Amino acid sequence: MKVSLIIPIYNEAGHLIQFLEQVDALELNAEKELVFIDDYSKDNSWDILIKFNFKSKTVIERQLKNQGKGAALRRGFELATGDIIGVQDADFEYSLDDIPAILDPLLKGRADIVFGSRFKKNTMQVHRTFHYLVNRILTILSNIFSGLYLTDMETCYKFFRAEILKNINLESNRFGFEPEITAKVARLKIRIMEVPISYFPRSYLEGKKITWKDGVAALRHILYFNLMQNPRNLFKPTMPKRYLPSGTQWL
Repeated sequence: MKVSLIIPIYNEAGHLIQFLEQVDALELNAEKELVFIDDYSKDNSWDILIKFNFKSKTVIERQLKNQGKGAALRRGFELATGDIIGVQDADFEYSLDDIPAILDPLLKGRADIVFGSRFKKNTMQVHRTFHYLVNRILTILSNIFSGLYLTDMETCYKFFRAEILKNINLESNRFGFEPEITAKVARLKIRIMEVPISYFPRSYLEGKKITWKDGVAALRHILYFNLMQNPRNLFKPTMPKRYLPSGTQWL
Protein backbone atom coordinates (compact mmCIF):
# COMPACT_ATOMS: atom_id res chain seq x y z
CA MET A 1 0.00 0.00 0.00
CA LYS A 2 1.35 3.43 -0.95
CA VAL A 3 0.28 6.83 0.44
CA SER A 4 0.78 9.99 -1.63
CA LEU A 5 0.84 13.35 0.18
CA ILE A 6 -0.01 16.24 -2.14
CA ILE A 7 1.71 19.40 -0.93
CA PRO A 8 0.98 22.71 -2.71
CA ILE A 9 3.57 25.42 -2.04
CA TYR A 10 3.29 29.17 -2.51
CA ASN A 11 5.73 31.60 -0.89
CA GLU A 12 6.63 29.40 2.08
CA ALA A 13 10.40 30.07 2.08
CA GLY A 14 10.53 31.35 5.66
CA HIS A 15 9.86 27.93 7.18
CA LEU A 16 10.12 25.60 4.19
CA ILE A 17 13.40 23.88 5.09
CA GLN A 18 12.09 22.98 8.54
CA PHE A 19 8.85 21.69 7.05
CA LEU A 20 10.65 19.61 4.41
CA GLU A 21 12.85 18.04 7.08
CA GLN A 22 9.80 17.01 9.08
CA VAL A 23 7.68 15.69 6.24
CA ASP A 24 10.64 13.81 4.77
CA ALA A 25 11.24 12.13 8.15
CA LEU A 26 7.55 11.25 8.62
CA GLU A 27 7.12 7.50 9.16
CA LEU A 28 3.91 5.77 8.06
CA ASN A 29 2.65 2.20 8.09
CA ALA A 30 2.82 2.25 4.31
CA GLU A 31 5.12 3.34 1.50
CA LYS A 32 5.23 7.15 1.28
CA GLU A 33 5.29 9.42 -1.75
CA LEU A 34 5.63 13.22 -1.49
CA VAL A 35 4.16 15.22 -4.37
CA PHE A 36 5.14 18.90 -4.28
CA ILE A 37 3.48 21.44 -6.56
CA ASP A 38 5.02 24.90 -6.41
CA ASP A 39 2.32 27.37 -7.48
CA TYR A 40 4.81 29.76 -9.10
CA SER A 41 6.16 31.17 -5.82
CA LYS A 42 7.60 34.66 -5.91
CA ASP A 43 10.13 34.00 -3.15
CA ASN A 44 12.85 31.34 -3.22
CA SER A 45 10.58 28.43 -2.26
CA TRP A 46 11.25 26.70 -5.58
CA ASP A 47 15.03 26.89 -5.18
CA ILE A 48 14.79 25.49 -1.65
CA LEU A 49 12.54 22.69 -2.85
CA ILE A 50 14.67 21.46 -5.75
CA LYS A 51 17.90 21.66 -3.75
CA PHE A 52 16.61 19.72 -0.74
CA ASN A 53 18.14 16.25 -0.33
CA PHE A 54 15.05 14.06 0.10
CA LYS A 55 15.24 10.50 1.40
CA SER A 56 11.59 9.86 0.54
CA LYS A 57 10.25 9.17 -2.93
CA THR A 58 9.29 12.57 -4.33
CA VAL A 59 7.62 14.18 -7.31
CA ILE A 60 8.33 17.89 -7.79
CA GLU A 61 6.69 20.18 -10.32
CA ARG A 62 6.21 23.90 -10.78
CA GLN A 63 3.13 25.56 -12.23
CA LEU A 64 3.85 27.81 -15.21
CA LYS A 65 1.86 30.58 -13.52
CA ASN A 66 0.13 31.11 -10.20
CA GLN A 67 -3.28 29.43 -10.37
CA GLY A 68 -4.31 28.78 -6.76
CA LYS A 69 -4.36 25.91 -4.29
CA GLY A 70 -7.16 24.01 -6.02
CA ALA A 71 -5.33 23.99 -9.35
CA ALA A 72 -2.12 22.85 -7.65
CA LEU A 73 -3.97 20.03 -5.94
CA ARG A 74 -5.54 18.86 -9.20
CA ARG A 75 -2.10 18.61 -10.77
CA GLY A 76 -0.80 16.79 -7.73
CA PHE A 77 -3.65 14.28 -7.85
CA GLU A 78 -2.81 13.57 -11.49
CA LEU A 79 0.84 12.89 -10.66
CA ALA A 80 0.22 10.82 -7.52
CA THR A 81 0.78 7.06 -7.78
CA GLY A 82 -0.41 6.06 -4.30
CA ASP A 83 -3.36 3.86 -3.40
CA ILE A 84 -4.33 6.54 -0.86
CA ILE A 85 -4.01 10.27 -1.57
CA GLY A 86 -4.01 12.98 1.10
CA VAL A 87 -3.65 16.76 1.22
CA GLN A 88 -0.92 18.43 3.28
CA ASP A 89 -0.26 22.17 3.59
CA ALA A 90 3.39 23.29 3.60
CA ASP A 91 3.22 24.90 7.03
CA PHE A 92 2.75 23.94 10.67
CA GLU A 93 -0.94 24.68 11.21
CA TYR A 94 -1.58 20.94 11.08
CA SER A 95 0.49 18.33 12.90
CA LEU A 96 2.16 15.63 10.81
CA ASP A 97 1.88 13.40 13.88
CA ASP A 98 -1.88 13.14 13.24
CA ILE A 99 -1.51 11.53 9.81
CA PRO A 100 -1.04 7.91 11.03
CA ALA A 101 -4.36 8.11 12.93
CA ILE A 102 -6.11 9.50 9.84
CA LEU A 103 -4.66 6.74 7.68
CA ASP A 104 -5.55 3.93 10.06
CA PRO A 105 -9.22 3.47 8.97
CA LEU A 106 -8.17 3.56 5.30
CA LEU A 107 -5.34 1.07 5.71
CA LYS A 108 -7.62 -1.27 7.68
CA GLY A 109 -10.40 -1.06 5.08
CA ARG A 110 -12.88 0.59 7.43
CA ALA A 111 -13.28 3.85 5.44
CA ASP A 112 -13.02 5.16 1.89
CA ILE A 113 -12.44 8.82 2.84
CA VAL A 114 -11.20 10.29 6.13
CA PHE A 115 -11.34 13.95 7.15
CA GLY A 116 -9.21 15.27 9.99
CA SER A 117 -11.43 17.43 12.18
CA ARG A 118 -10.12 20.41 14.16
CA PHE A 119 -13.38 20.54 16.11
CA LYS A 120 -14.02 16.88 16.93
CA LYS A 121 -11.83 16.90 20.02
CA ASN A 122 -12.11 16.38 23.76
CA THR A 123 -9.28 18.73 24.78
CA MET A 124 -9.51 22.51 24.72
CA GLN A 125 -7.85 24.10 21.72
CA VAL A 126 -7.51 27.80 20.91
CA HIS A 127 -8.75 29.03 17.52
CA ARG A 128 -8.79 32.48 16.00
CA THR A 129 -12.35 33.73 16.54
CA PHE A 130 -13.16 34.98 13.03
CA HIS A 131 -11.86 31.91 11.22
CA TYR A 132 -13.44 29.58 13.78
CA LEU A 133 -16.89 31.14 13.30
CA VAL A 134 -16.59 31.19 9.51
CA ASN A 135 -15.49 27.55 9.41
CA ARG A 136 -18.35 26.43 11.63
CA ILE A 137 -20.94 28.36 9.63
CA LEU A 138 -19.65 27.05 6.31
CA THR A 139 -19.60 23.49 7.65
CA ILE A 140 -23.19 23.76 8.84
CA LEU A 141 -24.34 25.10 5.47
CA SER A 142 -22.39 22.39 3.65
CA ASN A 143 -24.04 19.74 5.84
CA ILE A 144 -27.51 21.10 5.14
CA PHE A 145 -27.07 20.96 1.38
CA SER A 146 -24.85 17.86 1.05
CA GLY A 147 -26.65 15.68 3.57
CA LEU A 148 -23.39 14.77 5.31
CA TYR A 149 -22.87 15.39 9.02
CA LEU A 150 -19.33 16.74 9.33
CA THR A 151 -17.78 18.86 12.05
CA ASP A 152 -15.06 20.38 9.82
CA MET A 153 -15.71 20.61 6.08
CA GLU A 154 -12.93 23.19 5.57
CA THR A 155 -10.16 21.02 7.04
CA CYS A 156 -6.95 20.63 5.03
CA TYR A 157 -6.53 16.99 6.07
CA LYS A 158 -8.61 14.99 3.62
CA PHE A 159 -7.46 11.50 2.63
CA PHE A 160 -9.05 9.42 -0.14
CA ARG A 161 -8.83 6.08 -1.83
CA ALA A 162 -7.12 7.04 -5.08
CA GLU A 163 -9.65 5.22 -7.25
CA ILE A 164 -12.33 7.56 -5.91
CA LEU A 165 -10.43 10.86 -5.97
CA LYS A 166 -8.92 10.36 -9.42
CA ASN A 167 -12.38 9.78 -10.90
CA ILE A 168 -13.97 12.99 -9.61
CA ASN A 169 -14.09 15.97 -11.97
CA LEU A 170 -12.63 18.91 -10.05
CA GLU A 171 -12.61 22.53 -11.21
CA SER A 172 -12.02 24.96 -8.31
CA ASN A 173 -8.74 26.84 -8.58
CA ARG A 174 -8.44 28.49 -5.16
CA PHE A 175 -9.84 27.40 -1.81
CA GLY A 176 -13.12 26.22 -3.34
CA PHE A 177 -11.65 22.72 -3.39
CA GLU A 178 -12.96 22.04 0.13
CA PRO A 179 -16.71 22.61 -0.47
CA GLU A 180 -16.44 21.19 -3.99
CA ILE A 181 -14.92 17.85 -3.03
CA THR A 182 -17.29 17.55 -0.06
CA ALA A 183 -20.36 18.15 -2.23
CA LYS A 184 -19.22 15.61 -4.79
CA VAL A 185 -18.23 12.77 -2.48
CA ALA A 186 -21.61 13.23 -0.74
CA ARG A 187 -23.23 11.90 -3.93
CA LEU A 188 -21.29 8.63 -3.73
CA LYS A 189 -21.97 5.38 -1.89
CA ILE A 190 -18.88 5.53 0.31
CA ARG A 191 -17.78 5.38 3.94
CA ILE A 192 -16.62 8.75 5.30
CA MET A 193 -15.04 9.11 8.73
CA GLU A 194 -13.72 12.02 10.78
CA VAL A 195 -10.68 11.75 13.06
CA PRO A 196 -9.76 14.41 15.68
CA ILE A 197 -6.62 16.38 14.87
CA SER A 198 -4.56 19.18 16.40
CA TYR A 199 -4.54 22.68 14.94
CA PHE A 200 -2.14 25.57 15.43
CA PRO A 201 -3.55 28.56 13.47
CA ARG A 202 -1.07 31.03 12.07
CA SER A 203 -1.67 34.74 11.49
CA TYR A 204 -1.46 36.71 8.25
CA LEU A 205 1.93 37.99 9.39
CA GLU A 206 3.05 34.37 9.52
CA GLY A 207 1.88 33.74 5.96
CA LYS A 208 -1.80 32.78 6.18
CA LYS A 209 -3.32 33.31 2.73
CA ILE A 210 -7.05 32.68 3.04
CA THR A 211 -9.16 35.86 3.46
CA TRP A 212 -12.78 36.88 3.98
CA LYS A 213 -13.18 36.90 0.20
CA ASP A 214 -12.49 33.16 0.17
CA GLY A 215 -15.20 32.71 2.79
CA VAL A 216 -17.71 34.45 0.53
CA ALA A 217 -16.50 32.35 -2.40
CA ALA A 218 -16.88 29.18 -0.30
CA LEU A 219 -20.53 30.01 0.30
CA ARG A 220 -21.03 30.39 -3.44
CA HIS A 221 -19.25 27.07 -4.04
CA ILE A 222 -21.43 25.29 -1.47
CA LEU A 223 -24.58 26.43 -3.25
CA TYR A 224 -23.27 25.75 -6.74
CA PHE A 225 -21.74 22.31 -6.25
CA ASN A 226 -24.62 21.01 -4.12
CA LEU A 227 -27.56 22.48 -5.97
CA MET A 228 -26.71 23.76 -9.45
CA GLN A 229 -24.04 21.66 -11.12
CA ASN A 230 -25.16 19.18 -13.76
CA PRO A 231 -24.91 15.73 -12.09
CA ARG A 232 -23.48 14.27 -15.30
CA ASN A 233 -20.37 16.43 -14.85
CA LEU A 234 -19.49 15.19 -11.37
CA PHE A 235 -17.56 12.02 -12.11
CA LYS A 236 -15.49 10.39 -14.83
CA PRO A 237 -16.80 7.34 -16.72
CA THR A 238 -14.06 5.29 -15.03
CA MET A 239 -15.49 5.78 -11.53
CA PRO A 240 -15.89 2.25 -10.08
CA LYS A 241 -19.57 1.34 -10.20
CA ARG A 242 -19.61 0.11 -6.59
CA TYR A 243 -19.29 3.72 -5.43
CA LEU A 244 -22.29 4.92 -7.43
CA PRO A 245 -25.80 4.69 -5.94
CA SER A 246 -28.03 2.04 -7.53
CA GLY A 247 -29.78 3.21 -10.69
CA THR A 248 -27.64 6.32 -11.12
CA GLN A 249 -27.71 7.87 -14.56
CA TRP A 250 -24.86 10.33 -13.95
CA LEU A 251 -22.28 8.65 -16.18
